[in-house]
Amino acid sequence: MIHPLTLAAALLLTATPGVAHYGMIIPSDSMIMQDDPRDIDVTVSFAHPFEREGMELVTPKVFRLYGPQGETDLLPTLTPAPFMGQPAFATQLTISEPGLHVLYMEPQPYWEPAEDAFIVHHTKTYLAAFGQEEGWSEPQGLITEIKPLSKPYGLWAGNLFQGQVLRDGAPVPGAEVEIEFYNQDGAVTAPSDAMITQTILADDNGVFSYAAPGAGWWGFAALTTADYTLPHDGVEKLVELGAVVWVHFEAWP
Repeated sequence: MIHPLTLAAALLLTATPGVAHYGMIIPSDSMIMQDDPRDIDVTVSFAHPFEREGMELVTPKVFRLYGPQGETDLLPTLTPAPFMGQPAFATQLTISEPGLHVLYMEPQPYWEPAEDAFIVHHTKTYLAAFGQEEGWSEPQGLITEIKPLSKPYGLWAGNLFQGQVLRDGAPVPGAEVEIEFYNQDGAVTAPSDAMITQTILADDNGVFSYAAPGAGWWGFAALTTADYTLPHDGVEKLVELGAVVWVHFEAWP
């Protein structure tokens, strides 16, 4: 059963523009070709990606690879690596098998005083290796996730990315999806805070579409409220669940 935000919680979670939180998994490459380096550097963090403001990420509960040969626990490979001035992690993968590789993180619950709630962002990123791409539209069976309806890699800037928001495997009608650019070198400025985080609503089948206006990494976060609470200072608090996917758009030649 989907538990929508209560009115009070919705006001809390959306009251301040331009401060969207994102779990982040950013690899050094999203498409590995035969002549490319096989070693991929990966940064795992929690941040406001457009404003380049980091937040503390403690050791995640789960960091996993869904690959051609099944699931691999990558949590032991993470090493501390500050990111945007805050605790974060890094690892290096050696991609040797053709096929689709999906990186996934489940973080520890993050207490956000400004929202009076905990945040748990279930975050994914896709890597395609050596021209083998089958299965990119298959979900990973997570508590909440975005199922790609467009290939989540190999997109030109301006292409349409389409996804379906799932919660416990079922579509989330009217899901709110926040979209933000990872302003990696700080070169992009927004004329107003309202343009930092783009917000769209999914349709009755949980499907949304977005055309990224520029090249680089774009984060898509679909937000719902968990059907459980967590204690903070002796009081039970709401938990925001984020289904996050990071998609790289290539510059048009």
